[in-house]
This record gives sequence, structure tokens and C-alpha cells, in this order.
Amino acid sequence: MSAAPTLVDALGPLRSDPPRAAVLFDVDGTLAPIVRHADEAAVPQPTRSLLIEVARRYGVVACVTGRRASDARRMVGIGTIHYIGTHGTELLRAGWTDPVLEPEVREWAPRVQAFGHAVETPDMRKLRIRREDKAAIVAFHWRGAPDEGAAHATVRQIAEQAEREGFATHWGRKVLEVRPPVRMDKGVGITSFLESENVDVAMYAGDDVTDLDAFRALVELQESGRLRYGLRVGVVSDEAPSQIADESDVTVDGPPGVIALLEALISP
Repeated sequence: MSAAPTLVDALGPLRSDPPRAAVLFDVDGTLAPIVRHADEAAVPQPTRSLLIEVARRYGVVACVTGRRASDARRMVGIGTIHYIGTHGTELLRAGWTDPVLEPEVREWAPRVQAFGHAVETPDMRKLRIRREDKAAIVAFHWRGAPDEGAAHATVRQIAEQAEREGFATHWGRKVLEVRPPVRMDKGVGITSFLESENVDVAMYAGDDVTDLDAFRALVELQESGRLRYGLRVGVVSDEAPSQIADESDVTVDGPPGVIALLEALISP
């Protein structure tokens, strides 16, 4: 059995021809540390500075996130890169003022938001379950609740109600997302995005279940011949699902490891 490639070796095809390379990153848990309250998450300045240098060197740089694309741009704080938001269904290109959301998803947004407001009861607030609006998605976080077990049980009841009412549900790291019942995944998003880009190698770095779709899309793009090389970088931690390491070509340890990844991308 051959040894796993080192980070620098794995990045070789991207580093050898940066103008023809796409560098794609998840945001929460990858560029930004996971925090107790999602609205307090931020990309640290050292990470941002390195990402700016990567954007100057590589042909395509984008952040791919479950957040709204405009929220991700404010959080990352770089206007010269692209943002693929709402789990692949929203695009905010560098220089654009407003993002474009897929029509089918946009049609569902008012119903999703109405559901989120309807289930936010005093009991839910007492348990410190936090609702986060993401345009066409509403998320319920229980990280840091005084009784995480009770909060999780209540969120499960919300999920059951959402499914009865025809919505889709998706579980992440101490978060439930209620979504439109249409396909929403980062793999579809990056596949569509890369179709219009003049690149033949690509890298994606991510840490959660939703990032597995992006990993699998890179495999499909390489197998179809659309990409000459696709690199899956798993950002691992105690909370990361085991599939992240299993389906990665190379791994780094949490957001600090992503700093090392960024440094490797721009090192001589």
C-alpha cells in the first residue's frame, strides 16, 4: 500500500500552474473556527491575509457555504473572490452587488421562513435554541445550550414537524437545517460554477457532512475528464464526521491546519 501524500505533494498540480487552478473552501469549521453562536463566527485576520495572497496567485478562488452568499462575503471580508452560498444554490461572483439564487429555491424561501417563525416558541427560547435565518433555509442551533440533551430532543421534534409539512431536513454539527424539498448540495453548486471557469485542476477543503457532496463532485469531474486533477482536503476535528477523513486525499487539523494549507499554496 502506498503512503498517503504529504500536503505539499498533494498540492503539486495546483502549485505548478496556479492560473489554471481553482481553490475552493468551506467557511465555518474550515476558514473560521466553530463558535458557540453562529452569528459570532469570523475568519481570523492571519487566515484572511493568506487567502488574499492565494486569490492574487490562483485563477479561481471561492468560498462555498451553507450561509447566504452575502453573509459569507461580509464574514470573510474579501470582495475579489467568489461566494457560492445556500449550499450551492446561490452565486455571488467577485464584483457583483447582489447574489443570484436558483428560482426553485427562491420560491420556497417565504414558506421556510414562516415555518421558522411559527416553531420558535417560548419553550424553545428557554432552552436557548437559536434560530438562524439563511434566506431559503432556517437553522436551529443548540451548541452551548444549558441542557444540550433537552435542546437536541426539542430540535428533533422540530425536524419531525418540518418533514410532516413537506420540508427537507439536514443535520450538521449541533445544528438542524430546514430546507426546501429540492436538491441543495455543494457538489451541484461547484460543478455548475466550474463549468464556466478556465481551469483543469481544483481543490476543495471542508469539514462537515455537507462538504462530502463537494468531495464527490471533484471525483466525478475528474472521472469525466472535466478536471485533470481534483484534490479533497479534509479538515478534521473531534466533531468532524468520520467520512471527512475517509473520503479525503489529505487531511489537516482544524482551522489552524487550514492556515498551513494556505501557506503551502503560496510558498515558493
